[in-house]
Amino acid sequence: MISAGDFRNGVTFEMDGNVVQVVEFQHVKPGKGAAFVRTKFKNVITGAVVERSFNPTEKFPSAFVERKDMQYSYNDGDLYYFMDLETYEQVPINASVLGDSFKFVKEEMECKILSYKGKVFGIEPPYFVELEVTETDPGFKGDTATNATKPAILETGAEVKVPLFIEQGDRIKIDTRTGEYMERA
Repeated sequence: MISAGDFRNGVTFEMDGNVVQVVEFQHVKPGKGAAFVRTKFKNVITGAVVERSFNPTEKFPSAFVERKDMQYSYNDGDLYYFMDLETYEQVPINASVLGDSFKFVKEEMECKILSYKGKVFGIEPPYFVELEVTETDPGFKGDTATNATKPAILETGAEVKVPLFIEQGDRIKIDTRTGEYMERA
């Protein structure tokens, strides 16, 4: 059991039959009245974010979310197949579970598969990936002084904004959490 007074970012617990994870918390001690914990938490299955205040003595059962490294193999329609690196078993995962950051994942990349009681609810790709630019407008010498950007299509089909000096065929590093260009690879 975990009490609301012990909440920290990333703590996962069960509440009202749902598995939720603390995104933000703040212990508040007003001058008058009892202390409380103001919390913003996310339902890990649906992704819904809710704000709520708790009495610091409220208790909730802890929830264990399993994070397993698996390698993305291929997709067949709406099913994406991941290989367990220990047992070499192929696990099909529906496209609705993948999330927006999966557009930066290419075949044979390792991802973390998130599950609760055997039910897969999400995928965490690597935080940073190196991908090749397959299509963009040509760059020009001297286009480095301003923060101007242009669209570029990567080898996975994802589109990102890149600086003007990036050319087709360049390998670039992308932050999958924000979808932003980081640097040349």
